[in-house]
Parts: sequence; structure tokens; C-alpha cells
Amino acid sequence: MPKIHFRLNGAETEIDADPDTPLLSALRGPLGLTGSHFGCGAGECGACTVIVNDHAINSCDTPLWSIANKDITTIEGLSAKGDHPLQKAWIAEQVPQCGYCQSGQIMSASALIASNPHPTEADIDDAMSGNICRCGTYVRIREAIKEAAQSSGQRG
Repeated sequence: MPKIHFRLNGAETEIDADPDTPLLSALRGPLGLTGSHFGCGAGECGACTVIVNDHAINSCDTPLWSIANKDITTIEGLSAKGDHPLQKAWIAEQVPQCGYCQSGQIMSASALIASNPHPTEADIDDAMSGNICRCGTYVRIREAIKEAAQSSGQRG
């Protein structure tokens, strides 16, 4: 099997795996990062969302060959101390209930704020449309994103 090279949470990484292996399987298996969750396995729920080259993607249906030489950020790489504005806003707005979808939600929100530091509610709804929350905390998710965007703007 060919070795696939990429940058994972800022670190040069190489994995020897079948190139068709889903990124999520590699993350949760040999790479030991369990923050991204398996939900539907079809790229429909967003629980497995990670950021690849500044874009939120579903890692469950992304083959390893497609991420060669790219930058991948998982929830574990968002902030070593858990103090990213989104993580703080998620706590302040009491977003999580069961918590299963939250890492994917935060990663989609992170890609949104990185590309659009002042998102409108429509921007938020559009960016988050690929993430399902079975607990229905969408109002709190939207508020947390607005709070984090405002906080990020004040820092920069």
C-alpha cells in the first residue's frame, strides 16, 4: 500500500493504508483521534466534519487519496487548551445536550468564521445546513456562532 502524506493538526503525518480508506476511519483508527464521530457514513449528518485546506468536509466519505499533501484540522487541533472562541461560546450558550454532533458542528462553524468573520444568520444557516443535531439545539448553535464571530473579530 502506498504511504499517504498530509499535515494533521499542524504536524506532518504519513499513513500506510488503502488509498480508498475513509479519512474518518484513519483518524479514529490508526491515528487515534476520536473527536470526529461516525454518524451516517454517507456524508449526510456532519458528525464527522473536519477541515481540509480551510473547507469543512465530511470525513466519512472522503478517501485518503484525496487528502494527500493537504492540511487537515480536527476538533483536537482546533485549540490545544480548549479556548478557541467557538469552544468558549459553545459552553457559554450551553449548546450541547447529548454532544454527539458537536465536534462536527464546531468544525463547520470554524470554517465559516475563517472564511466569513461577520456571518449573517442566513450565512450561518447555509454553512451549517450539512450538520444535523438530533437534540435540536439549532438556536443555541446559531447564537454561539454569532458570539464566537464577535469575539474573534474583537481579538483581530
